[in-house]
Amino acid sequence: MIGLCLGLAGVVWAQLEISSFTLAWNHTIEKVRWEEDYRVTAQGLVLGEARVKGNGAGMDIPDGARLENGSWHYQRPLPPLQPLKLGRTPQAGDYELCFDGGCRPMSHWLGPPATRQPTVELWSCGQS
Repeated sequence: MIGLCLGLAGVVWAQLEISSFTLAWNHTIEKVRWEEDYRVTAQGLVLGEARVKGNGAGMDIPDGARLENGSWHYQRPLPPLQPLKLGRTPQAGDYELCFDGGCRPMSHWLGPPATRQPTVELWSCGQS
């Protein structure tokens, strides 16, 4: 089974047996929530729909986005991401992974964001 790996440079820090998830975070300056839906495939992480609650510094609403239930919904055509690189520092706060009806901060699996390790990667991987 293909699942989601979290780590860096191919070193697995955590493995999750999931086929899809939502990556969520709050913009560091505007404090606006962003969400991106991904499917885990053999080719990588496939971005589906994305949502943002508003715009601001460096947060332009993409052309073609539609306002629904207080969030802008849109899709960006991207090839599968393998890996998806994320900056993760104490100053920026933590990301959340949402699946199976709930959300948990990445710190649940990786410990709190740390200045000495400011990057994490997510990729599809085989479950052992």
